[in-house]
Amino acid sequence: MGVTLLTFLLYTGFVAFYATWQLRRDELDTQDGYFLGGRSLTGVVIAGSLLLTNISTEHLVGMNGSAYRNGAIIIAWEVTSALALIVGALYFAPKYLKMGLTTIPEFLEKRFDGLTRTIVALLLIISFVATLLPIVLYTGALNIEAIFEISDLLNISEREGIWVTILVVGIIGAVYAIFGGLKMVAYTDTINGFGLLIAGLLVPVLALLHIGAGNPLEGLSRVFENSPEKFNVISQEPGIGPGSRSAILPFEVLFTGLVINQIYFWTMHQSIVQRVLGAVSLKEAQKGLLFTGLLKILVPSIIVLPGLIGFYYYGESLYDNPDSVYPLLVKKVLPLWLTGFFVAVMMGAIFSTFNSTLNSAATVFSLGIYKRYIQPTAGELRLVRVGKWTSAILAFFAIGIAPFVANAPEGLYQLLQQLNGIFFIPIASVISAGFLFPRVSATGAKAGLAFGLVFYVLMDYGLAVDMHFVHLWGIEFVLNLIVMHVVSYLTPKDPTFIMHDAGKLNLKPWKYAKVFSVMLVVLTLAFYLSLGNV
Repeated sequence: MGVTLLTFLLYTGFVAFYATWQLRRDELDTQDGYFLGGRSLTGVVIAGSLLLTNISTEHLVGMNGSAYRNGAIIIAWEVTSALALIVGALYFAPKYLKMGLTTIPEFLEKRFDGLTRTIVALLLIISFVATLLPIVLYTGALNIEAIFEISDLLNISEREGIWVTILVVGIIGAVYAIFGGLKMVAYTDTINGFGLLIAGLLVPVLALLHIGAGNPLEGLSRVFENSPEKFNVISQEPGIGPGSRSAILPFEVLFTGLVINQIYFWTMHQSIVQRVLGAVSLKEAQKGLLFTGLLKILVPSIIVLPGLIGFYYYGESLYDNPDSVYPLLVKKVLPLWLTGFFVAVMMGAIFSTFNSTLNSAATVFSLGIYKRYIQPTAGELRLVRVGKWTSAILAFFAIGIAPFVANAPEGLYQLLQQLNGIFFIPIASVISAGFLFPRVSATGAKAGLAFGLVFYVLMDYGLAVDMHFVHLWGIEFVLNLIVMHVVSYLTPKDPTFIMHDAGKLNLKPWKYAKVFSVMLVVLTLAFYLSLGNV
């Protein structure tokens, strides 16, 4: 335990020192400096930050647990992200940076009106506090408790150990977000992002070396031969219908709601897009997005393969608690001297998603609600202070909610996605209409938001229709657009929206963006074709 704690403290201390040193000359009391990192982020920093903002313990624990129980079909959440990132790099990033946006709701005010911006801002904040932040904290605490056994160290129950871990991680994460702003988050993300790739790959590599008696390829072959059906990314488990609610992720959802969710998350979600908005130029923004797309194709080796290896070791014995598979595997294969480094990187992943989300929520509230309705004359220093207090308050609520997300019937990652559908699809439909359909009015946009919220909650939770929730996303998206068009036709027209150049950044695109995008499409298709024939 002494060696584990030492490596943990050394790595964590190095990351904190590096980020603090990098920020020593930055102005963090200005709007752009605190919320957008001074609009100075480069492609590598953006890619590292995007990866770690996205990949956190809800992936390491939740997706590996789902892969253990349901097989590699869950991989669709990750691999298809590359296609959405292409859309973000080639279509959305040029438009966002041309307008000089600080938040996504800010675009909605320019395109529709202030009330639409406010409604979406509130929905974003609620979604952060009610879904993402608590699940990130809980899965992180679950993993740390399983590896470090905090409850034994403190002589308390396991539940109390998870509570203590949630409290400590939440407080430290909040301090990072409150005092460092976006640039602190981005710098720590970059180091921890590479650390996560190294540590995350060590788990399956060491496991396969163990299984294959020193030969990782032989180990992979044995894992495959043990359960070849779990490697197929297209077919369903025997007895589960492709459209059934019980199918974890039917292949056909790739062509309905999943594509909408991916485009929303990677091109419209505030915590993701905020890195793009903080880019030093369009060229660097496109590099960051496309580099992230390449990494996302490689990421399943970290957040899916260990789950399949877990099935080799444990069989069906953990089906009732799939989220325990990854922590058990880590304890089984990692030597003690590496465990501290792994936990430090995992803590970094928790901090990244937690900090990023807090920073995004603070940005949305400070600029979209506080400055608009509470104190319109607020200066930059005042807005930064409000942002810090917002982060602190939201962190407090997230810490309080986190322990109550345990025992999700289909696993924590699946719970997160189902809850996200309440907010993501209505917002995605309104933003999409704002860009693609000039005739949709502000009244139509608000009608689409209201209809989408009611429709999804009613269909997935109220009536509990026998349809996979991702299919519901696709249906809801189309119906939202229809409602927006009908209401817009029946109500007075808005003035035509004209996108103006704010003149804040160099908008020259990266000359290799299209070539890199074609390569990502080919890699994604090759990946699916290879595993689809398993």
